[in-house]
Parts: sequence; C-alpha cells; structure tokens
Amino acid sequence: MTDEMTSGDEMRCEIRRAYADIVNEPEFLAAIRRVAKRTGSAVICIDADRVAGEAHVRAALSHAIRSYYLERTPVANSFEMETLLWTGATRQCTDATSFGIHPGGCRLFVVFCPASAAAAHDLAQIVTFDDADPSAWEDLGPEKRACLRGLFGITVEEEAAVGPDRFAELVMERVALLEVYR
Repeated sequence: MTDEMTSGDEMRCEIRRAYADIVNEPEFLAAIRRVAKRTGSAVICIDADRVAGEAHVRAALSHAIRSYYLERTPVANSFEMETLLWTGATRQCTDATSFGIHPGGCRLFVVFCPASAAAAHDLAQIVTFDDADPSAWEDLGPEKRACLRGLFGITVEEEAAVGPDRFAELVMERVALLEVYR
C-alpha cells in the first residue's frame, strides 16, 4: 500500500467475514504479510467477537485512514496496527493486539485496503470466507454485550439509557472519543 495517500476517497477498502483455525500466530501473520506484500493491499484481521459488528470496523477504519494517511498523525508505525488501535479505542499497541488474531478458531472481519481480488484469493488459502449471511456476524446478544462493556468501559446504566438496539453506537462513540485522548 502506498504512503502517498492524499484523500480518503482514493482508498476503497473491502471488509469480508472469515473463519480461521490458527495454530501458530507468527506463521499466520507471516502468511498475511506475504499476501499483503505480493498484492500491495494491507490485510487486517480483526476478531469479530471483540467488535460491535461491521459498522464498528468501518468506523475504526475511517479514523485509521484519516490519522495515518491524511493527517499523518498516527500512533502506530503501520496502518494495520493503527486500524487495530482505533478498533480497540486505545493508544496502547499491547491492548490493540487483542483485537487481532488469537490461537484456535477465530471469527474474523478481514479488511483489504485497498480492496484487492488478488489478496482475497491468496488469503483464501489460509482462511475460509463466509459471505452467506452477514447478519449472523452482527449479533450483539447479552454475552457479547457484556464482553464489549468490559472492553470499552460501557456501564450498564449507559446501555439502559440508549437501549439494546443502540448498543453498537456506544462502542463506536468510544472509538470516536479516542480522537480526544490522542
């Protein structure tokens, strides 16, 4: 991916859903880096169980593109890590990595920036894409909301005030608030 990005309109990213069984994290990350290098597209794997759906990923991605490419004020040394920082609404890289891959079975939102059919094709050798039912990846049941409350410091009172249908907005608010803390 080029560091010559001047406008968010120049970068069209694609978000796909995938499953991966990760036995060895360093090997998996090396495979992702090879795909990215070969295709010129950043490839970012985000743990779907630690985000409030695709809208959360898109919000974090938008902030990452702005801070890394447009304003050139990133916290991280790579666009991929910058995206994870925004996803986790944190300035700490060690905290942000928990929003990426982990050993074992993973449900992932896979981001390609810019969108790349070649990168998706190559990555399909190590992940299984799931394009069947996007709504299944948006479920914010009680257990997931409890997890997200802990990750993003959302109180039960805040959740009650907005209602369960707007819970994802509270998470995205935390992502947006990172701008203030930077």
